[in-house]
Amino acid sequence: MQTFSASLRDAGISAELANTLNALAIAGKDINFRLQQGSIGGVLGSAGNENVQGETQKKLDVISNDLLKEILLGCGSVRAIASEEEDSYVAGPDSGQYLVNFDPLDGSSNIDINAMVGTIFSIYPFNGGELSEQSFLQKGRDQVAAGYILYGPSTMLVLSTGNGVQMYTLDPAIGEFVLTVEQVSIDADTKEFAINMSNQRFWAEPMQQYITDLLQGSEGPRGKNFNMRWVAAMVGDVHRVLCRGGLFTYPWDNREPGKAGKLRLMYEANPMSLLIEQAGGESWTDKERILDIQPTAIHQRVPVILGSASEVKNCLKYHGIDG
Repeated sequence: MQTFSASLRDAGISAELANTLNALAIAGKDINFRLQQGSIGGVLGSAGNENVQGETQKKLDVISNDLLKEILLGCGSVRAIASEEEDSYVAGPDSGQYLVNFDPLDGSSNIDINAMVGTIFSIYPFNGGELSEQSFLQKGRDQVAAGYILYGPSTMLVLSTGNGVQMYTLDPAIGEFVLTVEQVSIDADTKEFAINMSNQRFWAEPMQQYITDLLQGSEGPRGKNFNMRWVAAMVGDVHRVLCRGGLFTYPWDNREPGKAGKLRLMYEANPMSLLIEQAGGESWTDKERILDIQPTAIHQRVPVILGSASEVKNCLKYHGIDG
């Protein structure tokens, strides 16, 4: 089996990008070790702080963020990082060629119940000039690599460098990620969807009607039965879509009408959208393709509809969009 580092050497990417990706893999292995310790390592529970998003931080949110920041900024290829847990970007050495956005521990509310969580990352070129927040505000199509590390029954690293999507599994015997799926392909049609149904009363009417029609099954206008799945961690729900198709959505809702959505464009929606599109799926807001959005802020939020191409298009029709 081919190791992650060997696979990167064969991928035709620059040595600097490979170095950045290897740094992410090292950090992921360290985070995985701490997760496996659980209560033994004293890493469970709240850190007693809120992040810039106004969300309560878990101890492992802080630990994972610090690990990633230290390893990435120390690898020599990263000019700066931006994280869900940081108020603004954090600069590194002047020589770095890449900007890395990350959600250090997506789904961290699952930690205390020993359920799936993950690290999501997105890599952009640093285009020179004076480093500022504007340096990060590049469209999703400008990503040179994106992926996630899923901490579950097995630990997996899922990656795209613009040539499809590959999956690697951590082999505990050798302490390395090894290639286990060479090319991921998402079926266009599906009978599965993932959404937080507890928010149904807050959604806009098009999404309410779409989900209502799915739930009516074979007796409804869709004429087939659908199953609903919800991991409560985007990384887990998107991994299921990549493995067996489906639709994942976190739509706009009216609880905080001034916010465009729940998920963050730069370190959740963009990297996942690149993976989904590289595997043959579609990824949209309720108005436009996510990868075409011009960001206006590092912590910008968007609604998300992604997954099997035909089903995403069906959902978009309810929103008046011919995808």
